[in-house]
Formats: sequence, C-alpha cells, structure tokens
Amino acid sequence: MIAVLLLAPILAAQAVPAGEDPVDPYTQSNANAGATPFTGDSMWRAFREREGVARIVEGMVTRNLADPRISDIFKNQDLVRLRRTLNEQFCYILNGGCAYTGRTMRDAHKDMGIQTADMTALVENLQAAMRAEHVAFAAQNRFLAKLAPMRRDVLQRPAR
Repeated sequence: MIAVLLLAPILAAQAVPAGEDPVDPYTQSNANAGATPFTGDSMWRAFREREGVARIVEGMVTRNLADPRISDIFKNQDLVRLRRTLNEQFCYILNGGCAYTGRTMRDAHKDMGIQTADMTALVENLQAAMRAEHVAFAAQNRFLAKLAPMRRDVLQRPAR
C-alpha cells in the first residue's frame, strides 16, 4: 500500500520554452503544499531538521534521476526549482517553520501523464532516502500518510 502513495511535487518542475515565464501565475499559499503540517516538533526532529530534510530531498532526487523506471520524467525539468519546492514542502509539512511557494499539486502535475507505476517508483525512492537518513519507520509511515491524499491530484486518469 505504501508503494502506491504519492510524492506530490516530485514532478512539479515543467520544461520551459526560451523566453517564457517558467511558472504560470498563481497565488502562493501554504495550502498549495497539499497537506496540513504536523503539530509539535517531533516529526521535524525525526527527519533531522533542515539538514536532514535537505539530504532526504537530494537523495530522493538523485535516485529518481538514476531510476530507469522514471528518469525520463525528469529530462528537461528545472531541477533547482524541484529541489527548492520539495525542501519547502517537506519542511512545511514536518512543521519546520517554512513557507511553501510552489503551485497546487493539481497545477504542478497537470498534463504530465503520471501513472501508478511512476508514483510507486517515486515513493520507493523517497523511502530509500528516508532510510539512508535513519528516519524511524513509524515516522516514515506518518509522513507518507500525509502525502497519500495528494495522489488524486497528481495521478493521470487513464482514458476510457
């Protein structure tokens, strides 16, 4: 079940034609992060705070780029923006005192054609990055449970 959970902003960066604004206008809001933050600081501490979150994001992005199942999704993407918005989103959800400046999950993933298998690979790579940071299994599951509802905004529905 965990393997089909969503890592929402992982594909948020879109390729940008020369001379165009990289992001359509949108209203910045923490609500765009797709989940409400945890209360207290226990999850933030479990993820090793800002430095741990940064290592998790970097590990996950590196794994995604090397993963033959999904690496093509990241070609021609703004990886600097991707890393920044993932760090913001994770920090916000983990109650680390950050603001999320990215788009809504639906807008960030519109027309990307993301399927269940893609999401499975993303979540597996996130889990591997969390394990490498020694995040306790229970904390990993709590975090993935926060991300799971975003699945409906990211998954591309098959044509009928």
